[in-house]
Amino acid sequence: MRPCTPRATTSRTSSWRPRAISWKGWCVITRTDAAPPFASHATPPCRLTLNAGALKRNLGFLRRVAGRAEVALVIKGNAYGHGIETFGPLAESLGVRTFAVGSADEALRARSCLARDTDVMILSWISQDELEWAIASDVSFWVFELGRLRDAAEAAARVGRPARVHLELETGMHRTGLAANELEEVAAIVRAGAIRVEGTCTHYAGAESEGNFLRVQSQIETFRTRVHQLAEAGIAPGKLHTASSAATFLYPETRLDLVRVGIAAYGFWPSQETKMRLLLQASDMRHPERWNPLRRVLRWTTRVIAVNDVDAGEYVGYGMAYLTPRPQRIAAIPVGYYHGFARALSNVGQVLLRGRLCPVVGTVSMNVTLVDVTDCPAVETGDEVVLIGSQGRREISVSSFGDLARILNYEVLVRIPPEIPRVVVD
Repeated sequence: MRPCTPRATTSRTSSWRPRAISWKGWCVITRTDAAPPFASHATPPCRLTLNAGALKRNLGFLRRVAGRAEVALVIKGNAYGHGIETFGPLAESLGVRTFAVGSADEALRARSCLARDTDVMILSWISQDELEWAIASDVSFWVFELGRLRDAAEAAARVGRPARVHLELETGMHRTGLAANELEEVAAIVRAGAIRVEGTCTHYAGAESEGNFLRVQSQIETFRTRVHQLAEAGIAPGKLHTASSAATFLYPETRLDLVRVGIAAYGFWPSQETKMRLLLQASDMRHPERWNPLRRVLRWTTRVIAVNDVDAGEYVGYGMAYLTPRPQRIAAIPVGYYHGFARALSNVGQVLLRGRLCPVVGTVSMNVTLVDVTDCPAVETGDEVVLIGSQGRREISVSSFGDLARILNYEVLVRIPPEIPRVVVD
């Protein structure tokens, strides 16, 4: 945030430009809407399509697993690359009423595209300058240090309404959280009346791995003890929530009042270990759909912009990363590492063209990637290229993309820039 004079308007326009939301002389600069900065007649280099049916299926499965616990959807990291302004309203239309974001800026974006009575929760640090805005905008936020709890109480007094906070407790991850010896003072601050405890929470240090089992169990017990300490101090804990996607699947005792589901809602497993542990519990192996209850929501596509015949013994692309071993047809696509198509995919990546896997050749550049289509000779300019998703009977999964690029599936998703259009399809 920064000083804002005069106060900027919040009106939306058809074209992209910065928008300032002000609060008592301070403002957050953000986007006017989700639309990318392309002219109305322009064609973006690539796009993401979000499958509404896949999300509906995923949410149904997650709600069955969660039981009585409310499924809150984590949309930090621009909704794991799916786009807050596109994915958020879609999930809301399917019954999600609580969203968790990673910053005040993301909270502003979520608040601007979701219904007023939908809860937006910031599950990370926010600055001193953003506290008043969050309180005035009815956004709840995590507090994990005494100083910030005092700051929130003071900001609430200035705004004239209680601060809606979630108390994060330190249980063994040793990252953020209120310590046991701080809870008496926490209780005193809460009793003063400017703080409304919406929930009490913690985060597990690797619930997706069996190797962390004892550590997670210790955290579960520590959390129970800390909540009891708060209750003894006269503080109602609000909604109890500790479970991520992995914990929701693997630790039934963590399905409390609310679960914070992120990666699984988008159709991806927190880890292969999580998937196998859960699916081995299937009661009837004759039903293959039980082996894949999650569906990928995202499909990432582009188009061929050029096709060239190259003689044997020629270098293609930058430098000398690839030498044609035979006469080859090389297609160019308008996507590179700027768009999240990792440079590590040089000479190892694959794309789908006309239902066939075609290898990336040469170095992935900032805005262009070259593909060998010699064995798919009918390829022509304008053909659809699938970077992630299905085409015909073939599929490029996020996990295979990540394996080739040597990055996590989470990282593959959040690297996709926000200006790439996101479109919902059935």
